[in-house]
Amino acid sequence: MLVCALTVVSCVKLPRRQTGTISRTAPLSSAPRVNVNEASLVELEKLPGIGRGLAQRIVAHRAEYGPFRRSEHLMMVRGISDRRFRAMRALITTE
Repeated sequence: MLVCALTVVSCVKLPRRQTGTISRTAPLSSAPRVNVNEASLVELEKLPGIGRGLAQRIVAHRAEYGPFRRSEHLMMVRGISDRRFRAMRALITTE
């Protein structure tokens, strides 16, 4: 005797999970952007997620390799991940 059972499988689309607390809003017009090619250690430390050590690595990288051509090139500095960069992207410039 041959028994055949059919089961119906349906896919349910689940909502996406929110990861982190990174804001995707534009910078406030009253807040000036920090130029990472000219900023001092103190100015760099005011950026979210940037401490004294990371600010020193940014300045050292800038001194060794020259100015950053694009703000995304800041991720070449050890310690600046994609997530950390996205948190400060709206606050920096390379002009």
